[in-house]
Amino acid sequence: MAPPRPPPNPAGEQQPQLHGVVIITLPPADQPSKGKTVTAFAYTNDPPPPRSPPDPVMGYPAATEARRRPRRALSTRRVATAALVLGALAVAAYYCFYSDVAVQFLGMEQEEEQRNETRSFLLPLYPKARQGRALREFGDVKLAARRVDDGGRKARNRMEVAKAATARTNSTALLPIKGNVFPDGQYYTSIFIGNPPRPYFLDVDTGSDLTWIQCDAPCTNCAKGPHPLYKPAKEKIVPPRDLLCQELQGNQNYCETCKQCDYEIEYADQSSSMGVLARDDMHMIATNGGREKLDFVFGCAYDQQGQLLSSPAKTDGILGLSSAAISFPSQLASHGIIANVFGHCITREQGGGGYMFLGDDYVPRWGVTWTSIRSGPDNLYHTQAHHVKYGDQQLRRPEQAGSTVQVIFDSGSSYTYLPNEIYENLVAAIKYASPGFVQDTSDRTLPLCWKADFPVRYLEDVKQFFEPLNLHFGKKWLFMSKTFTISPEDYLIISDKGNVCLGLLNGTEINHGSTIIVGDVSLRGKLVVYDNQRKQIGWADSDCTKPQSQKGFPFFL
Repeated sequence: MAPPRPPPNPAGEQQPQLHGVVIITLPPADQPSKGKTVTAFAYTNDPPPPRSPPDPVMGYPAATEARRRPRRALSTRRVATAALVLGALAVAAYYCFYSDVAVQFLGMEQEEEQRNETRSFLLPLYPKARQGRALREFGDVKLAARRVDDGGRKARNRMEVAKAATARTNSTALLPIKGNVFPDGQYYTSIFIGNPPRPYFLDVDTGSDLTWIQCDAPCTNCAKGPHPLYKPAKEKIVPPRDLLCQELQGNQNYCETCKQCDYEIEYADQSSSMGVLARDDMHMIATNGGREKLDFVFGCAYDQQGQLLSSPAKTDGILGLSSAAISFPSQLASHGIIANVFGHCITREQGGGGYMFLGDDYVPRWGVTWTSIRSGPDNLYHTQAHHVKYGDQQLRRPEQAGSTVQVIFDSGSSYTYLPNEIYENLVAAIKYASPGFVQDTSDRTLPLCWKADFPVRYLEDVKQFFEPLNLHFGKKWLFMSKTFTISPEDYLIISDKGNVCLGLLNGTEINHGSTIIVGDVSLRGKLVVYDNQRKQIGWADSDCTKPQSQKGFPFFL
């Protein structure tokens, strides 16, 4: 209904303005359901107030004026803000497209939501006192070549251990690591076993299934260790019918009349450990003060052959970290204490050391290069490299370019071992590129040591004369290579004579002439993650000084 025209005004006077509208609705007396509308309009001669922008109606913007305001020029502040936003989006896109973890983000978030509580445990890696011996005399190769029972037959059957009936909270154990490549050739951590709990130093070994410690059973050929020998009670001995015993020995070797579960392990360096399985409490303390107690099965070693532990020994045994059901992380996971994920980070610093974590709280969400773990009967961490290069030079024959070479990550090996052909081509490439280094056969620190024509005290004096060794594991996102880079400081050693020694050895020395074994010397300066749940292994550069629990994406994502 349009308002009536205002009354006429004398000439020259201002037109009266509509001041307000009142609408009153009244129902008829005989039909109250209908209603009657009375509309009133009021006029005034007051000057109109300045117009303000109309309010939106029902969530829709009011009509704009016919005349638009002129467009303002972009200010410096707006340009800077736009640049920052575009930069943040570019970095976010980088992490989304160039990090493998971005693909797994949603799944990892869902896993975290299922946790009621997160706890962390730390295991250190300890340094050892120098023993004044040539490094090559006691460099370990703790790659478990065979696992045999007391009948001498191989036992390689795998099994799944049933999880505990009562669900438990997933935690993360964070363990400091000590040790060094030179002169000790080992890295180790500490665990607590028994009641009351007693400490034991164990070599960190991803190439071994079984954790074992020297035991007073009595112990034959055992080295004097840093702690008293473990003495098992009779009721702590594991019987042959135990599932983990059958995993170790193989179902075909089950002995119904035996009263104990015997084991024997042979390593790639021809050393061995023999004993029985025992079960006792393992104690772990979380970084937040929480405590875990695990019913842990381990080897009680009463005899060993070869130089498993140096004498006097700085460790009490081996911490088995393979993917086998009897390994340390697998037992923790089977009890629901952790996710079956662990990792280690070994520093390049001269004092050595680093840390190891059990569980997935310390797995970085970005910046990690992942490659698949290939299943095998030996439970080792196998991968396949497509190319091996020294700098830009291919170390394999052209006809082998389309094939792959097997790679094993083994923290129990002091050095890195190469197939014979790759090793010989590498040595030839180094000699050609660095003619100023002459081999010194009198230096027995490692099989190949060079004397420079200038004084050498530190790796920084010579690393510029060498190239990195690159292992290429295919592509990610179709165009980026998955590369494990072994820089010169990760394969060179400075001997006591001031010579430069090559920490990359010929695999034929340990009967692995066709496999690359990545050992401690090349694992330094990297956070290496072994994800047994997703069957993958990953790595990222790190100084390994302080572990950081990383959750979620960066703040701008």
